[in-house]
Amino acid sequence: MSDFDVPPQRLSLIHWLIVSLAAIGFAFDIYELLMLPLIVRPALQELIHAAPGSPAFNGWVALLFYVPAVAGGIFGLLGGYLTDRLGRRRVLTWSILLYAGSAFAAGYSTSPLMLLILRCTTFIGVCVEFVAAVAWLAELFPQPQQRERVLGYTQAFSSLGGLLIAIANGLAIAQASRLPAIVMPSFLTGLFGVIAAEHQHEPWRYTLMSGLIPAIPLILVRPFLPESPIWQQKRLAGTLRRPSIRELFSPTLRRTTLVTTIMFACSYGAAFGAIQQIPRIVPGLADVQARAQGKPAPEQRRIEQTVGSEYTKMQEIGGLVGRFLLALLAARILSRRTLLRVFQLPGLVVLPLVFYFFLTVENRTFFVVDASALYLGHFPVTTVSLGVFLAGLFTVAQFSFWGNYLPRVYPVYLRGTGESFAANIGGRMIGTSFAAVTAVLASQPFIPGDSAPAKLAFTSAVVGLFVYVVGSVACFFLPEPLEEKLLNQ
Repeated sequence: MSDFDVPPQRLSLIHWLIVSLAAIGFAFDIYELLMLPLIVRPALQELIHAAPGSPAFNGWVALLFYVPAVAGGIFGLLGGYLTDRLGRRRVLTWSILLYAGSAFAAGYSTSPLMLLILRCTTFIGVCVEFVAAVAWLAELFPQPQQRERVLGYTQAFSSLGGLLIAIANGLAIAQASRLPAIVMPSFLTGLFGVIAAEHQHEPWRYTLMSGLIPAIPLILVRPFLPESPIWQQKRLAGTLRRPSIRELFSPTLRRTTLVTTIMFACSYGAAFGAIQQIPRIVPGLADVQARAQGKPAPEQRRIEQTVGSEYTKMQEIGGLVGRFLLALLAARILSRRTLLRVFQLPGLVVLPLVFYFFLTVENRTFFVVDASALYLGHFPVTTVSLGVFLAGLFTVAQFSFWGNYLPRVYPVYLRGTGESFAANIGGRMIGTSFAAVTAVLASQPFIPGDSAPAKLAFTSAVVGLFVYVVGSVACFFLPEPLEEKLLNQ
């Protein structure tokens, strides 16, 4: 009897706890990662007193995007190895506690270096958590179609996390003056300095500190969570082989490792090199400039941050729709290459066009969804926001693809290590580096544009086109998954 002939298992309370925790983890993975595009502009304006678009400003933007990604990639790879050695549950738990605590502490940053270091530890926790959660879920549900659905729908919560951070940032902007002042504890002032009185109610600080939320349910349910049954059985039987990074490049796995690493890098390259630049491009929209014209500088920044948050919500809604579409199609389209191309090929056209015309197209407003009564803020449906929605849909759906695909191409004893190499070396280290590439290129004199947002939009279009072309070519070499029984040996 094949794994496809086995009926799906009925979900117990323990299953629901694990699925819920993984969904929360996925949601706050993206919640933590997408904080930076929303807060980097106001944070650096306070911490280094440099004008947006200046070489000093863009230099720190590049560092804040890329250095944490490198740290996350290196330690995330180690985390993948530890996931195979120590178990999925233990590594998952500590990784969530690490990134939640780091995000909270980052709200007290008094220098760009302090913010950079805490973003590094946040990234490390996020990179490790993704690998542990995917391996855990894949092994909890051996029936292939049920596993595809569980992985697809739980990963869809990642885009919910992106939407939540945009909402949290909007709330922080609106309610900052009513929230408690953020003051450095007296016993730490000698080491880190003080937060000036005029900056103790900055929205970017509250946004960072909200990352503590996922640690709360984890502490409550941690005692009830079991280990991965397949991993545990092999460990107790003494048949669990020692993971090896070298084995990822053995003749049977070399092509899989190289192609998935390249393509994971391209997926992240499109997101960080283009889509995550939206909050810094939005201030260049003519309608935003008209709203900010004549206002004091703090009010101008508030308007720019608010609209940036609103457009990020639209992009994340697009990503959420894309992830749910992939979850629906994953169990129906057998070929993994075909499934990926459903999103990859339209994105190859849509994303570069959206950013190329971002600031030049007439940004007609069709209507605005006002969900203020639900504390969700505003969702502007405009010419540009619809383009942003589509760019998010086709790009973000590819992240869920990798969560479904990678557990099917590596055996149990290499699953965490293999997933970690593609996700952390490819996605986090190489892919997110395109945010730094975009930031550096956008400040060069040869880039077209008469303003910092215009240069950034043009650069995002070029970078987005490049990574999509590379990913589309690499897709021709993507191996189809092995049989289930081979992977569980």
